[in-house]
Amino acid sequence: MPMNRLIKNRLYALMSAAAACLLLAGCFTYSFTGVSIPSEVRTVYIPFFPDNSNSGLGFLSEDLNEALINRFVNQSRLRLSSNPDEADIFFEGTITNYRNRPFSVSGDDRTDLNRVEITVRATYQFQDRDEPEWTRNFNGVFEFDPNEDPIDGEREAALEAMQTIARNMFNDALGSW
Repeated sequence: MPMNRLIKNRLYALMSAAAACLLLAGCFTYSFTGVSIPSEVRTVYIPFFPDNSNSGLGFLSEDLNEALINRFVNQSRLRLSSNPDEADIFFEGTITNYRNRPFSVSGDDRTDLNRVEITVRATYQFQDRDEPEWTRNFNGVFEFDPNEDPIDGEREAALEAMQTIARNMFNDALGSW
């Protein structure tokens, strides 16, 4: 009987150690934020993207800037640089398109939902490289009810669209999958 208990205890200890090793190995290779940042990259420069969309809305550039800073600085270990020449990575770009148009119309030809669509053309580059990692368009869309509060509804929809754009830029620049 004591031999059976000894074998069980050793088997239990061996299985526990194997499980612990597997768990620890998984933690070392998995990033809980889904972000993969080279160790030498510490700073990011995020400028205000000019609004060339002819939207007439003065807040788009600021909303995009805040959304990008929130993603890259507050959700990673990167620090914001105020100078593009001193940053390890940097972005450039412009807001190229803005649309606010009916998305859903009721039976009496009344708009039930409007859709805000925003396009941003962005470039992501490492400071020590001659060529950018990518230059591409990012789109964000969000619907709102123009019958409830058309001014604040459009503002909120534009902000949500910019959040989508910032999330996609973050994932494309630093995503590890």
